[in-house]
Amino acid sequence: MAIKRSKTRRKRRRSPSLRQQLKSKVLPLLIKTVLFCFLGSLVWVIALRFITPPITYLMLKRGFERQASGKEWKIDKKWVDYADISDNLKRAAIAGEDAHFLTHRGFDRNAIVSAFQRNRAGDGPLRGGSTISQQTAKNVFLWPARSWIRKGLESYFTVLIEIFWGKKRILEVYLNVIEMGQGVYGAAAASTYYFKKDVKGLTRKESALIIAILPNPRSWDAKRPSAFVNRRANNIVRYLNYYEIPD
Repeated sequence: MAIKRSKTRRKRRRSPSLRQQLKSKVLPLLIKTVLFCFLGSLVWVIALRFITPPITYLMLKRGFERQASGKEWKIDKKWVDYADISDNLKRAAIAGEDAHFLTHRGFDRNAIVSAFQRNRAGDGPLRGGSTISQQTAKNVFLWPARSWIRKGLESYFTVLIEIFWGKKRILEVYLNVIEMGQGVYGAAAASTYYFKKDVKGLTRKESALIIAILPNPRSWDAKRPSAFVNRRANNIVRYLNYYEIPD
């Protein structure tokens, strides 16, 4: 009997523990999943370096919100190549949204610190320190809700587009997908909607007015600007010539 108990003990020692079983089965699956997601996101980013982004999560969300409130479905957008966008609008975007766009690598540390200090002090509504690169990553690949998960993914995609797209492509995509009014997305649609003209022919003031409404494009109007929006636009025009644009 003693010999049998000894054999039983030895068999129990040899059988893998639950922790070992999980490690041998779950860990490889987890590694494969992470690798698949990484490679998938890499292919997605590289593909959109050459392919026009068809639609974004925000466009669909706004469309359904309009329907839910009894309004007609509206996604007014038209892709325009970088060369066909007014240089005034390109400079206005950098002057009004991301002064260090050409020099940072996706993140503006000073803007982030400044936004954090203002938000902590409670001076007005919450403000972000997002760069054009971060906004583009969020609009093209993610959803608009505030969360640490979304912010982490935004940072990840920001790094990828900075590596694989470059500044010119980032600015091109940004000016084609950003929300610029009620159901209006991108520079071409905004130019037609507000000023009844081609985006190539936007003046300095018209460009500044479009960029000035971006913090709140569904409430502010570039064609009939409030005094506040007009001041923002004038400030953008004042500094327009100080900024270079990607070639």
